[in-house]
Formats: sequence, structure tokens, C-alpha cells
Amino acid sequence: MKNMKLALATGAAALALSSAASAEKWDMPMAYAATNYHSEMGVVFADKVKEYTNGAIEITVHPGGSLFKGGEIKRAVQTGQAPIGERFMSAHANEAPLLAWDNVPFLATTYEENDMLWKAAAPKVNAQLEALNLVSLYTCPWPGQGFYFKKEVGSSKDTQGIKFRSYNTATATFAEELGMVPVQVEAAELSQALATGVAEAFISSGSTGYDRKVWEHLTHYYKVNAWLPRNSVIVNKGVWDGLADDVKAGIQKAADETGAACAAKSAELADWYFEQLEANGMKVEDAGPEFLAELQAIGEKMTAAWLETAGSDGQEILDAYKAMK
Repeated sequence: MKNMKLALATGAAALALSSAASAEKWDMPMAYAATNYHSEMGVVFADKVKEYTNGAIEITVHPGGSLFKGGEIKRAVQTGQAPIGERFMSAHANEAPLLAWDNVPFLATTYEENDMLWKAAAPKVNAQLEALNLVSLYTCPWPGQGFYFKKEVGSSKDTQGIKFRSYNTATATFAEELGMVPVQVEAAELSQALATGVAEAFISSGSTGYDRKVWEHLTHYYKVNAWLPRNSVIVNKGVWDGLADDVKAGIQKAADETGAACAAKSAELADWYFEQLEANGMKVEDAGPEFLAELQAIGEKMTAAWLETAGSDGQEILDAYKAMK
């Protein structure tokens, strides 16, 4: 009996070692801090993938731009340097204008509207990503975008010449229209940019302000809810196509569950981030009527410009979204 138990234990250990050896190891670069909910959900996703694929895929998450900087992640996944990663896809709208679908100002300003907009956009956006050798597994929204400044701002008269951190075409356009100077800065480099004066203001959610402790440099946050942008977890299409169907199904199940949980977490944290900014001395308030009117006028011009570059696909997304409302 002892010998039989020993043989069974030895066999089980050998099987476990064999399974571990055969697991496919994936590195997953992410641009945001390990404590940000996007990165935390990346870890949740990785754990679910290991479980639902019975250990066939093991993902190691690399947050904070530690493996590839934010601006490098899409290309790293496209070219197979990393099989999977998370990226703020609208940052690449210069290459593919359709990817700016979630940056159309004042179109979808609540989580419910943003979800409808994504449902309208998903077929065309996913087709665009496949043309770039990428497959989207899940997306997750940020809270609504507002403006950070180091002084009170009532209109564009107060924004002239300010160095403004931009992360994509839409944010750069806002800066230019308000008389500011856009400066490309990734999230992981934001604290240093503010500390050194490279950037003096920016548009983002309360999440970024909290993660980067921007109260050390800035004083005011203006709630605008210009848009709720999304991050996308993307996988190299060649890698994805090479997976067995049951492994794909396990990964997609993990993705669907994580995407839903991540969206719920974003909504849960939205007001909490504002509370934290205020607790650390920032003034958090709605944008004044003059400033908001200017932003909305700029938004109309930006929408027209996006439709011109995105073409009929962009118009079809907007039409499908409006039909849902």
C-alpha cells in the first residue's frame, strides 16, 4: 500500500511538472501603475486565464510601463515582441482614425451611454484592429475626463500659453483650441513632467490624478465628462489564431468576466477619486458656464473633423449609437 501511494504521488508530481513545463508563458505589458484598477484587473484576468485554460496559458502582468512604455505596447503586440498587452487605443488614432471612436467630445458622457457607444462601435473597431494584426479581448472604461490646472480657470482667457500634457490627437486639439501648448507625455511619466514643468495642465479622469498624486503640483480639477475613453486588452492575431479552440474559449471567458468587473470597478471609483483629490487639498468643481460653452463648441469642431477622417465607418457608428438612445 505504501508503495502504491508513493507511486501515485510520484505520478501526480510528474504530471504537474509536465503540465507546468508545457504551459505557454505570456508577458503582458500595461502602462498604468500596479495599484490602478486597470492593472489590478489585468492580474485578475491573468488568474482567470490560467484557471479557465487549465494552465495552458500563464500570463505575467508587467504594470507601470516596466516592460514596454505605453507608447510602445501596441507595436510590441503587433510585432509579436509581446503576445498580449493593454493599450489606450485612441493614442494611435493618427494611424487609424477609427480608434478615436471613444474620444468624440460630449457624445457619451455617462457609463450607460459609453456602453451603448462601445456596442455600436465594436464590430468596426474590432475589424480595424484585426487589420493591424490585433485581436481585442476586452475593453474597460475610464471615468469621465476633466481638466487639471494649477490655477483657477474660467475661460480660454486663462489658458493661453499653458503647457498641456496630451496623450492623443483629441487632447492635443483641445489644447491648441484653448491656446495651450500640447506636450506628449505618457501616464507613467506624468509626475516627473509636472514636477519639472514640462507639463502644467492636462485632461484625464480622477483616477490619473489620484495615481500620480497631482495635488503636489496642481490645485484645480474641473469636471467636464468630455468622454469616457477605454483601454483595450489586445493579443497578437497570429498568436490568437494559433491557439486551440478550447484555449481560445477559456481566454475569452476570462476576458468577458474581467471586462464586466473592470467597468463596474471604474463606475464604483469615479466619485471616490474626486473625494481623494479634495482630501489632498485640490478644489474639485464643475466647469463654469463660459468655459464649458467653449469646450462644447470645440467638441463640435472635433466631431466634424473625426467624421471626416473616419469616413463612412465613423458615421455608421454614430448613427447606430443614436438609434440605441
